[in-house]
Formats: sequence, C-alpha cells, structure tokens
Amino acid sequence: MECGFRLPPSYGVVPGLRRRWLRRVGWYPGDWIWTALLTLAVAAAGAAAAIAVTEARDSGAARVYVTPTDVESVHEPTTAPVSVANTATLPAAPEPTVTTPPQTAPGAPAAPPNGRTPWPKDRNGWTLFLMSYPQEDDGGRESALAAATRAAQARLPEVGILDSSRFASLHPGYYVVFSGIYSSQARALAALRTARASGFSGAYPRAVSR
Repeated sequence: MECGFRLPPSYGVVPGLRRRWLRRVGWYPGDWIWTALLTLAVAAAGAAAAIAVTEARDSGAARVYVTPTDVESVHEPTTAPVSVANTATLPAAPEPTVTTPPQTAPGAPAAPPNGRTPWPKDRNGWTLFLMSYPQEDDGGRESALAAATRAAQARLPEVGILDSSRFASLHPGYYVVFSGIYSSQARALAALRTARASGFSGAYPRAVSR
C-alpha cells in the first residue's frame, strides 16, 4: 500500500485460511491462531476420550451378569427377604487389650494389700530392699510392719517382711521390708525407679537365697 508494488501471490493452507478469515471477520490476529486452535482441539479430544473411558469402566464395574438359573430363581416366591452386607466395608473388630502383669519368679504368691507377702518357700531370687530395722530394737518389728503397710498402700508389688536371720545371703539380725520377687537382677532394677518415686529413696536390689 505504501510502495505501490503488487504483493507476491501466496499459496498453501495457512495463506488460504488467512484470506478466508479476513473475508469473514475483517481482521487477522496472526498465524499463531491456527496453532492455538489445533492445540485446543487436541486437548478437547483427549478430555472427551478420558471421560468416555471412565464412564465405560464405571458401567463395567456396576454391570451384573445373570445366568439362566438366576433368571428362573427371580420368579420363584421366597419366604423372607435376604440382605447381603458387603464385608469389605465393615469395620474390623477391635483387638482385645491384654495387660501384662509384672514379671516375677514362677510360683510367687499374690501380694496382700496390707504388705504381708511371704517369701516363697525354697526359692531364690531378686527383690528390692526398701527399709531394714534391727531386731534388737524394741520397736523394730512394729516399724517394719508400718513401713510395709505404707509401701503396700503406695501400690508397690508384693510387699513383705524378711527375717534376715533365716536367709544365708543376708546379714542376720534385721527385719527387712522388701518389694517384688524377681527372677533376675535386671527385672529388679526395672522396678527400682517406681519404688524410689513412692517415697523409698534408699531402695536397692538384692539377691535373696536360703
């Protein structure tokens, strides 16, 4: 339009589409419009294919196949309706809770609540010494009984009193307040923190043998 020369003729798909666009619309955004339209068409076709595949899967999953015997049984009268639950969606039953009791030596007696647990006859093991009182003192046994009662009220396991003179591994002449009858030193040590936290800060593990 400025120089007056005739524009060279253009051939091909894009120039032809360009001329048609100009005749109908009157303006032309650029050759990029054809790439954009092609990409949009491909995306729309892909989305339509994905929707069709999803619907086909859903319909296939929900389809129920009925055999001839099932068709005959549908017309037979039934005495009561039968409901079938989908066990895959039912919640699992809760597992029972198992409480593990304190591990003590086999054959150990149950702990009385008043702190009078006797040491098992002819049995060696480990325990926690809570307090000890000389037997020569007039109030030694009463003090030991009071300490045993206090330990039992603190819910320490298997609280009792030992006469140290009856055990070869102990120094004779004492009433010893003990807690727990264990088969190993490691198990006695595991209970030591609880005993000290219950008010018996001087508690310590000790082997007991006759």
